[in-house]
Amino acid sequence: MSNINTVIFDMDGTVLNTLDDLTTSVNYVMDKFGFPNRTVEEYRRAFGNGIRRAIELNVPEGTSKETIDEMLPVFKQHYDKHCLDKTRPYDGILELMKELKKRGYKMAIVSNKIDSAVKELNKKFFSEAIDVAIGERPGINRKPAPDSVIEALKELGSTKEEAIYIGDSEVDFQTAVNSGLPCISVLWGFRDKDYLEEIGADVFATTPADVLELL
Repeated sequence: MSNINTVIFDMDGTVLNTLDDLTTSVNYVMDKFGFPNRTVEEYRRAFGNGIRRAIELNVPEGTSKETIDEMLPVFKQHYDKHCLDKTRPYDGILELMKELKKRGYKMAIVSNKIDSAVKELNKKFFSEAIDVAIGERPGINRKPAPDSVIEALKELGSTKEEAIYIGDSEVDFQTAVNSGLPCISVLWGFRDKDYLEEIGADVFATTPADVLELL
């Protein structure tokens, strides 16, 4: 990977452990609409395709599209207030970014969160290392569409031949494929290795320090 000078990170499950805060906010919505709560582990596999999909996968069968439409702004209002209650970078991530920056790598974060939240979380945790953070917005389709990666490469002044994608889920692996980038799948996030191997992933990092060795 000697030609790689650009690293594109996923956010949730890759650089930030957002699982507890996401779970709390989705369960808040479930309570409001009279639906049963789910555990962190039940939600783990649901996150990664955007919050609407996570809700769709966990509401009772037969719940209408209109009800889910009503649930989304309730989630957003609660999550906006509580997205930093427990969310923190994974151990070793800040050190990884610091070392990558020291070595001259360009970096970006892309996510299926709404663009404003992605930028705010990046500003809070990673602003010393990362200038480009992109989420879902008009004109930027959700991953696994390559839109956010293409936009990140454009803003960084990089080509796909110079870049690598790092993520934790099947959505991330497919995003890398759709963008024409090699992918490192991390094993500290929302998916396990057996599942990732099933969907075709074949390069893994057990810790952030492994990323440096792979690069």
